[in-house]
Amino acid sequence: MLVLVKRGGGGDERNAVQTLKLTKRFNGLVAVNGVDLEIKKGELFSLLGPNGAGKTTTIRMLCCLLKPTRGTASILGYDIAKEPFKVKKLIGVSPQDTVLSERLNCWENLALIGKVHGLSSNEVKGRSEELLETMGLMERSKDQVRKFSGGMKRRLSIAMALVHDPELLFLDEPTLGLDPQARRTIWEYIAELKGKKTILLTTHYMEEADFLSDRIGIIDEGRIVALGTSEDLKTNRLEMRSMVVTAENITAEVIADLQSKYSRLEKVKEKLRISHKDLDFKEIVDYLHSRGVTVYSAALEQPTLEDVFIQITGKKLRD
Repeated sequence: MLVLVKRGGGGDERNAVQTLKLTKRFNGLVAVNGVDLEIKKGELFSLLGPNGAGKTTTIRMLCCLLKPTRGTASILGYDIAKEPFKVKKLIGVSPQDTVLSERLNCWENLALIGKVHGLSSNEVKGRSEELLETMGLMERSKDQVRKFSGGMKRRLSIAMALVHDPELLFLDEPTLGLDPQARRTIWEYIAELKGKKTILLTTHYMEEADFLSDRIGIIDEGRIVALGTSEDLKTNRLEMRSMVVTAENITAEVIADLQSKYSRLEKVKEKLRISHKDLDFKEIVDYLHSRGVTVYSAALEQPTLEDVFIQITGKKLRD
């Protein structure tokens, strides 16, 4: 029989993060509104949402940097309100705005964080050497950080979050503003950590979440509005399917008939994109043939995580 042991403030021992009605208000503005969330140990969980949706506020509460207005949360069994110092020993944080000492080199930045977490000089040296090699920073490790590119600073920020070997890692938009090569390097390293660490990732790059995540939560206006694997979300949350047809002899009458039957139709030169909730591929192709349309190709479009995100949160720009 499986026995679940609780430590600290409680919570399911299988969970690295557990929240109950977690809420934060700022002068009447509800930034996070009753979030219930469970993240299993060893899971890479991505939290997605538009600007101002509550992602960073949620992370700041879980890192014990903000006190909840209402509700509770536990990190590896410790209550964020009652046991913040125990929580902080177990987590590593790479914030959205990279916090580095620009006049120090890599070794000195890592030593600074290591000492804060109570590591001995030998422990700091060993961990730093391993992380600098892994992050590809060893050759520049004695240069002042102010001389680094954005990608190098991001890699150092992640190394600093890992120097004390935390059980839970918070990565708040770790690849923001990086070029594709630097982004891919960081993706590969994060992927290597999967299963070894519990990771909570926020990002605006849908392909990043799709590539890395075990599960994804979408937050909007302070609430979790969708939760599941990427495939679950793409399969079950999209209200419409789409197909693309390449053809000729498409008359205005055919276009008008299709528009009357299907939710959305777009025509660009010889291509039709048809979208509808219950899309019957064969029915559309047969109809086009019956109207004398020459069909060169027809294919169902594979839904993307971005399609799901836009459908759930809307197309309106956020500040």
